[in-house]
Amino acid sequence: MPAHTFTPSVVLDDVTFTWPDGTTALAGVSGAFGSGRTGLVGRNGSGKSTLLRLVAGELAPDSGRVSRSTDAAYLPQRLTLDVDRPVADLLGVGSALRALRAIEAGDPDPRHFDAVGADWDIEARAHTALAEAGLAPDMLERRVGALSGGEAMLTAIAGIRLRGAPVVLLDEPTNNLDRDARARLYSMVQNWRGALIVVSHDTALLELVDDTAELYANELSVFGGPYSAWRAWLDAEQGAARQAERSAAQAVKREKRERIEAESKLAKRAAMGRKAQFQKRVPPIVAGNLQRAAQVSAGKMRGEKADREASARAVLDAAERRVRDDDALRIDLPDPDVPAGRRIATVGDGVQSWTVQGPERVALIGPNGSGKTTLLERLVGPVVHNSGDPAESTWDSALTDRGAPILRSCARATALTDRIGYLPQRMDGLDEAASALENIAAGAPEIPTGELRNRLARFLIRGDAAMRPVATLSGGERFRVALARLLLADPPPQLLVLDEPTNNLDLDTVDRLVEALSAYRGAVLVVSHDDAFLERLGVNLVLELSQDGTIAEQ
Repeated sequence: MPAHTFTPSVVLDDVTFTWPDGTTALAGVSGAFGSGRTGLVGRNGSGKSTLLRLVAGELAPDSGRVSRSTDAAYLPQRLTLDVDRPVADLLGVGSALRALRAIEAGDPDPRHFDAVGADWDIEARAHTALAEAGLAPDMLERRVGALSGGEAMLTAIAGIRLRGAPVVLLDEPTNNLDRDARARLYSMVQNWRGALIVVSHDTALLELVDDTAELYANELSVFGGPYSAWRAWLDAEQGAARQAERSAAQAVKREKRERIEAESKLAKRAAMGRKAQFQKRVPPIVAGNLQRAAQVSAGKMRGEKADREASARAVLDAAERRVRDDDALRIDLPDPDVPAGRRIATVGDGVQSWTVQGPERVALIGPNGSGKTTLLERLVGPVVHNSGDPAESTWDSALTDRGAPILRSCARATALTDRIGYLPQRMDGLDEAASALENIAAGAPEIPTGELRNRLARFLIRGDAAMRPVATLSGGERFRVALARLLLADPPPQLLVLDEPTNNLDLDTVDRLVEALSAYRGAVLVVSHDDAFLERLGVNLVLELSQDGTIAEQ
């Protein structure tokens, strides 16, 4: 990896951590993070979130040492918030502001002055922090419950910046942010001062960092540059490693062939010598000398050939270690038999409507709280009449979307097929008590168990994991079970409905999903704030659902 000089802010020395159930999350990890912005990448389950919690001091290593140059502020993927708390407390300035208010009201208690310290301009700086999060100054006096999830995340991050934490740890901060909120976070990161370590699968965010760190097979390596530069380096390095492996394998074959040929020649010479001695064509004393000389020569040749072959095998072993032998999802989607002119669904708002037809890819975008998830949930819930025609499934904007404003338009979505596969954000459609295999079998009852196990193995759910209750699986395993149940249904769905599918996927798995969806011959309706994913998916139509329930084509 290219040399990169930086001042370390966090150092890990042979760190090992094991969960109480005996699962080893990290084993002998060593490395360092610089004093600038670092994007931490790695496959699901590689231990990135655990590493952040160790650096933050939330967890203690079983062995090894974590050293920080100063204190660290940590923000997990999911904020646990008291909705009745003031927004000022989420910003981390509530105590200072309340003390300032008391002093302004004439209370001379010295504790108020201690709480304010030197931060007499804290209110003005808090207003600036709120503006960074896209909030008005009057939100400072309101309750956290008035914020959306995305606004709460941005406010918490802005509060960390406001307090000037020298080392900041963010775990997947863009997962639930819409486009506007992501843009605000990107701006914060671009102007970040101090050490920032961010775990993310958001390639746009990872382009804004100074360094890219990867946690792979319990090794932490740091590359000087953003994600795209690191990815290009890794691809080139792996290409060279695979070529070196092929060359080394050919060298082993060549040395083995030459050794066998040499052994064959030696055997022929020995046979000829024994024949000559038997026929007494040479005196015994001469034959003995020749035999000893031949044995010495043969031994020397054998040693040289064995050494050359062993050396070639050592080179091959080293080359093989350079090549990553990763388990990767293999998603082969069956043909859902959707003719190009087949009408699959309609989406509209009472003024305009759009038809999803044949193998189209349609993206539904819009700000958080506009009702996208509710629209999807109503779309995928039709009942099939005895005639075989699906009932119309309509979402009325007058319904609320988990606390979103009540809307007054007539936006609706209508399913025109009953063969719909749905992947929700929350993974709450799985039978927790049933095994992974049983969850898959429920959607494909005609497929033999052995074949289902083979298919499930392609999603990296193998052996005992396939038979364990879903409730005992890790988050990454649960997601793969949900994805497998969706994609392995029999008969295959004619419409795939995906709600923020990249939130739970590592970058390699996103690559596999894009490949599978690109080859899929059915229709796809996807909600996503990930522009890079939508671009790679090759969407035919982008519809934006606004806060007032109207829909517009982008």
